[in-house]
Amino acid sequence: MDRPTKRLKTEPDTSPPDTPNASRSLPSLSKSITPPPSRSQQSTPPHAIPSPFQLTKIFAQSSLSDNNVDTVRLGDILGDPMIRECWQFNYMIDVDFVMSQFDADVRGLVKVKVVHGSWKREDAGRVAIEEACSRYPNVEPVIAYMPEPFGTHHSKMMVLLRHDDLAQIVIHTANMIPFDWKNMCQTVWRSPLLPLQQSADPPGPGDVGSGARFKRDLLAYLNAYGRGKTGSLVRQLSQYDFGAVRAALVASVPSRQKANQTDSQRETAWGWPGLKDTLRRGPASREKKKPHVVVQVSSIASLGQTPKWLHDVFFDSLAAAAGTRVEPKYSIVFPTPDEIRHSINGYLSGSSIHMKLHSAAQQKQLHYMRPYLCQWAGDIVTRAGGHRRPAVGDDWTAGGASLPGKRDAGRRRMAPHVKTYIRFSDVDTMDTIDWAMMTSANLSTQAWGAAPNASGEVRISSWEIGVVVWPGLFDAETMVPCFKRDLPAKETRETQTLVGLRMPYDLPLTPYSADDVPWCATAKHEEPDWQGQLWG
Repeated sequence: MDRPTKRLKTEPDTSPPDTPNASRSLPSLSKSITPPPSRSQQSTPPHAIPSPFQLTKIFAQSSLSDNNVDTVRLGDILGDPMIRECWQFNYMIDVDFVMSQFDADVRGLVKVKVVHGSWKREDAGRVAIEEACSRYPNVEPVIAYMPEPFGTHHSKMMVLLRHDDLAQIVIHTANMIPFDWKNMCQTVWRSPLLPLQQSADPPGPGDVGSGARFKRDLLAYLNAYGRGKTGSLVRQLSQYDFGAVRAALVASVPSRQKANQTDSQRETAWGWPGLKDTLRRGPASREKKKPHVVVQVSSIASLGQTPKWLHDVFFDSLAAAAGTRVEPKYSIVFPTPDEIRHSINGYLSGSSIHMKLHSAAQQKQLHYMRPYLCQWAGDIVTRAGGHRRPAVGDDWTAGGASLPGKRDAGRRRMAPHVKTYIRFSDVDTMDTIDWAMMTSANLSTQAWGAAPNASGEVRISSWEIGVVVWPGLFDAETMVPCFKRDLPAKETRETQTLVGLRMPYDLPLTPYSADDVPWCATAKHEEPDWQGQLWG
């Protein structure tokens, strides 16, 4: 197929993510044929490196809002007419929505593969995907291998192959539906544009965090789908040079592995064993202060009536660090019903945020988790009459208002579908970061793997994917949290090289009060949300 001819560079399209461009003549004339320069290539102070994670744009607020600075839209990722092939890996996929994001001139030419886990023939998700794919000759559904009854295909990744012989990997937290890309808090990691390799890959797996290791682990993940499903993608990606990648891949595939026999130098480790190995071999820890590991998720599954898995398996994995070890403090950020009520979409936002609280076993889990739980927005107060309201304003329109003593991330009124795991170097100041991970994986044994059984075997049920970053990967001394910007604040970068980490939540954290409970989507909520709607 001939490559598209080059066209004029003008301003990028600013239409919402679910608005097709087909009604305009030659829409690609209003867009660049190549992505804008990476933020690291733009004019920035020599000691500042922008965040490797970006937040998605909030469409309910103005593009000029300081909450939308440095944010990314789905159209920014898929709208380049140089894309020739696109692989979409996800849990929920609206095929029409995805197709609307491609440049109108090449929408019918891009080869699109839709990888999902709806394997039952009568499954509504499968029926909808197959019906939609049948309307696009260039779109093909691919059903992931799902051997575990409670597993899901939860990974959220795009692989883009281009006419200019470049490739890009995009790992994110959003389902491929309009709702997730409009007004929920989501995050995105994008690799650099990767060229075809000029020489063979170096021997050995490479260091953790290197492009060579990332490539090996990504190809191992893709190979787990089976040659008949992803073989063509593996063959193509194997020809690309991943040397510019600065991240470690941490993923899960349905599998069983011996935890005590895991050797990531020989083969990729999955789930919590892979995470533990990455943190032990990769980020250097600062041992001067007590660290603080913050787990922030959109779903908490049944973890057992005792804290054995949470403490002995998962927290132990998060505590792994090169060199000596100081036991961190742990917190879990999860929204309350009050925060869901006052989010942009009100109760509707809570449809994709889950923790069950009905049974006695679930109440026991809540009891041992309560000391770790922190609010998402951290600004709900009790007003006259006992009503719980935001401290500033009564609805999402006050989302930009600052609270005294809070570093404002600009996402207080956007319900979280993002999943982040961050180790702050100092529990008291939380002003530097040892490492950060964004991933599709929530807090569950299905996603991360169960505790080892009697034979030492770890069972993983789901497909998940994410990346871990730390300052040393960018030749930086320090990583710092950034608020409403991807670059470190000027006053923090005068004497050393800093890399930013865009925060999805405010700091410092606000622990649950005695009256707070986690949001439960299967419970009845009789207090109206800010739009006057009830739930349940």
